[in-house]
Amino acid sequence: MELNNEHLSKVETNKARIGELLLEHTALTEDQLNEALQIQKESSDLLGTILLEKNYIHPHDIIKVLCHQIDIPYLPEINVEEIDPVFVQDISINYAKHHEVIPIFVSQYSVTIAMSDPFDFNAVNDLSGIFKKKVDIVVSTPLKIQDAINRVYERANSNLVDSIEDEFEENLDLDGPIDILDASADEAPVIRFVNSIIFRAVKERASDIHIEPYEKDVVYRFRVNRVMKEILRQPKKTHAAVSSRIKVMAKLDIAEKRLPQDGRIKIKIAGKDIDIRLSTVPVQNGERIVMRVLEKTNTVLELEKLGFYGKTLENLKDMATKKYGVLYVSGPTGHGKTTTLFAVLDRMNTPDRMIITVEDPVEYEIAGISQIQVNSKIELSFAKALRAILRQNPDVVMVGETRDQETAEMAIQASLTGHFVLSTIHTNDASSCPTRLIDMGVQPFLISSSLVGVLAQRLVRTLCSHCKVPHDLSEYEMQMLDIEEIPNGATVFQPNEKGCEKCNYAGYGGMTVVAELLVISDRIRQLILQKADSSRIKKAAMAEGMVSLGEDALDKVFRGITSVEEVMRAIISNMEEEDFEE
Repeated sequence: MELNNEHLSKVETNKARIGELLLEHTALTEDQLNEALQIQKESSDLLGTILLEKNYIHPHDIIKVLCHQIDIPYLPEINVEEIDPVFVQDISINYAKHHEVIPIFVSQYSVTIAMSDPFDFNAVNDLSGIFKKKVDIVVSTPLKIQDAINRVYERANSNLVDSIEDEFEENLDLDGPIDILDASADEAPVIRFVNSIIFRAVKERASDIHIEPYEKDVVYRFRVNRVMKEILRQPKKTHAAVSSRIKVMAKLDIAEKRLPQDGRIKIKIAGKDIDIRLSTVPVQNGERIVMRVLEKTNTVLELEKLGFYGKTLENLKDMATKKYGVLYVSGPTGHGKTTTLFAVLDRMNTPDRMIITVEDPVEYEIAGISQIQVNSKIELSFAKALRAILRQNPDVVMVGETRDQETAEMAIQASLTGHFVLSTIHTNDASSCPTRLIDMGVQPFLISSSLVGVLAQRLVRTLCSHCKVPHDLSEYEMQMLDIEEIPNGATVFQPNEKGCEKCNYAGYGGMTVVAELLVISDRIRQLILQKADSSRIKKAAMAEGMVSLGEDALDKVFRGITSVEEVMRAIISNMEEEDFEE
């Protein structure tokens, strides 16, 4: 909605009455109004213009006052739950957002429209033609209108998911050629089906969409909180059309089905920017497709919100203040290493520091940080990019992954010349990192003189705080956790079998970090120089106060954050029992 002179001149029709309305319905004070009236006498400008220029009122305050003048209802709030999604099925979301308009009630003879600008007669005429009913107008702020549009259209899309899946199977003619780039794309069942799958994944907060073709059918699975779950199956004959549609969205070669392909899809759902990383690989029965779903919020989580606390958190914060050295984060793929690195970088991202990253791919776009994406097609590797950016004289460098000796040695040399370097590495625990670097061919004296810390982490699901229930440990669970009794004051919980609406009936509500941080002390440096194995390094570190992965996992169980079942699934099955010794 844009204010023009016609709107503002309507405010001048009765200055006394307008003044009273502004005082009654806005934050305007009498002193501000008197000041504006005095300025108007001297300048002859419109009263509304003066008040806007002085920032005494907001632009939409003019509309609010006009509504009271001409008896149009003004809604400070819109009850979105009472709006039937069926009302918007014939109005595109782009049209609704552009005109800031949404139908909120439909009766036999009329339709009530919420608008931000009651003088948008083109929109009123359009909606009258769509509904073929008399149009009644109510007015609300642009912010309330946009929020209502996002939420109502999200519910409308949600209601369509199941029906689209049925329509896809029943109506898609797969015996003849399918023009998936047809002008009527929005009407094609295959396109609506793919959109519904992506929408459902975003709604259920899935991190990955897996499409797996088998001999007779195609299985669709989501990974939610690191756990795979099947959502539906479709006949095998539907797979070629779905695969082609997804490839078109990612601008890939739809004719190439023999080689793996990688791509990227950018979409918007209910006002949210969604970035999808696509990977296709040929398998026996077709192309297996995996889509990594990233919601681009442009915000980085803080270390505390990721699940770090206590001594581990304090040591991490301390490392973020260092001027040089190397900090590694280790753990399996998909356990949040990059997210943790960016949480550390966020603490270091100050105007007096120049930060450059080399990533594969760039997942978070952060203001104030220069980010480079590696590209194998032009041989831009981690090592090659790192060599180039060191000539840019950065203060902090992040290398997405240390995969080889060249990258490791360059990162270490960079730290020795006054840079702080962060990177990820694949080891089972923090104590294995120095030996892994030695195995790569890095000299022990370089490691001991540059390494400042190694953080090992895993992700575990957190119990839903609304429906979790107390749990008595069995003898088997006590044995697996290697404990004899529960600490005083602690209560162990487990997920509710049925779950609740808050957690989508899963029993778990999110993810948290289980971590151990190896701080490189003088004693640890000596062991690295001696090429000591990881078990000796770990014992020395724990003697100096390091909290192990196992201890951190147990603590989160006793604090009611996660369950024994989850720790046994995500932690114990991948670790030695000694990690759970007290």
